[in-house]
Amino acid sequence: MSDTCHELLLRLAGRIPDELLWRYRDWAASDAYTVLARSLPRTLLHGRIPLTDHEMRLLQDALVPYGAEPGAVSSVKGLDEVPPTDYTFSPESPDRVPMGDSATVVLGATLRGRHGVGEVRSCWRIGPSGVNRVLLVAATSGHARLTGELQRVLRALGEHDPCVEVVPSGLDLPPYHRAALAASELVCAGAESEEHLVLS
Repeated sequence: MSDTCHELLLRLAGRIPDELLWRYRDWAASDAYTVLARSLPRTLLHGRIPLTDHEMRLLQDALVPYGAEPGAVSSVKGLDEVPPTDYTFSPESPDRVPMGDSATVVLGATLRGRHGVGEVRSCWRIGPSGVNRVLLVAATSGHARLTGELQRVLRALGEHDPCVEVVPSGLDLPPYHRAALAASELVCAGAESEEHLVLS
């Protein structure tokens, strides 16, 4: 169940506001699915955010068992395929925050050589809401919990709405993540990076 919910929230990056997405991911990390089941369908409906068939199945499988209203879920608009992202990504911050900033140093110390973690990459996203760091992490398991942990680290370091994308191995990346990956720089490598956990 947590993998299904995590994949859904991963696919919604760049499509629902960061201030909601990080909170939904924090709830998923702490198994607060009943709260998520009430909130996420409302956000999708109010924001008129459509889902692909695959995303709709993820929504139903992840949240209907926890009390999401089937009527609300079925009212979410459909989408043939996710369009290219509207965001621009850069390896360097337009605000001139160096890659060697304190957050990057702490993330490297937290994840370098860690079991279950592959590549850890970072870039900067430029959009209407301003400039945000996007952290991309390849991992084998515990995706939701790792997302929650890294969000808490970044919030403690002053990032109000952290953008943490923990990617399961073998996932076909959505356009948002492909664009972020293309502009990213390596932060560090976990214990699995030499085997198969390289973001691509």
